Amino acid sequence: MAQVNLEIVSRFLAGEAGKGVFATAHEGAAQYCRKVDKREIPVCPILGVNIAVINMNWLLKYLAQNIHQLQGDYICVSNVHTTVVSYEDADYRAVQNGGLMAIPDGNPLAQEARRRGYPQIQRTTGPDLMMEVFRQSTAHGWRHYFYGSTQEVQEKMIARLQKEYPGLVIAGTDAPPFRELTPEEDALAVARINQAQPDFVWVGLGAPKQERWMAAHQGRVHGLMIGVGAGFDFFSGNVRRAPLWMQKHSLEWLYRLMQDPKRLFQRYWSTNLKFIWNATIRRK
Repeated sequence: MAQVNLEIVSRFLAGEAGKGVFATAHEGAAQYCRKVDKREIPVCPILGVNIAVINMNWLLKYLAQNIHQLQGDYICVSNVHTTVVSYEDADYRAVQNGGLMAIPDGNPLAQEARRRGYPQIQRTTGPDLMMEVFRQSTAHGWRHYFYGSTQEVQEKMIARLQKEYPGLVIAGTDAPPFRELTPEEDALAVARINQAQPDFVWVGLGAPKQERWMAAHQGRVHGLMIGVGAGFDFFSGNVRRAPLWMQKHSLEWLYRLMQDPKRLFQRYWSTNLKFIWNATIRRK
């Protein structure tokens, strides 16, 4: 474990002790001063979530041009599940809309946006974004920090990344326990991240936990946070991605369902129907 500057931690705790890690999400957003004009990013509101009208090339160019101004901000990787949850939960909707942008990870979101008059939008998935950013990292000198999942998953993922992306700078990793951290534990985690000086902080806590975590740490973590959900599992090899033909035909959810039916059946059955009814039919 990297050495942590205890003076930084003590100053942090002086202002945060006694507060839950996620309880300060709105406070963090209020204190964070964004250095770029978010209004330059076109959006299509779907079920109350402002889905960024982007494609991969646009996003990569935007990140390359602005990465140093994006430190402390976060990007949500949005799909049908997170969008439906946001529609039903005002606090989570504020989290989704409170970051730099919510990108269309789910093909149904991109298709719905095109039906609403945004033909330029393309599906931009978390794993694909990770892959493209890793490819460009050596040229830009970008540093990466991975927060979430388990140590075993992280070790497998890091081994694969080092093999497939020679020269990729992995600034650090952290596999937190599967519970809410105490303020003291959280302060140490933030200090470790910031001392590693990452450009990108990839957050793999699963939705909606990872988005709430990023919102609570907006302006406190010195790196651009991106919540990538199952991205760690894909890169570790623990979970296989759907074949390209299934991805292109909006069937990746079915492939994941076949791999993990017990956990995903109820989620997909419920949220997919709600999305079709509220977004596609009622045009909310």
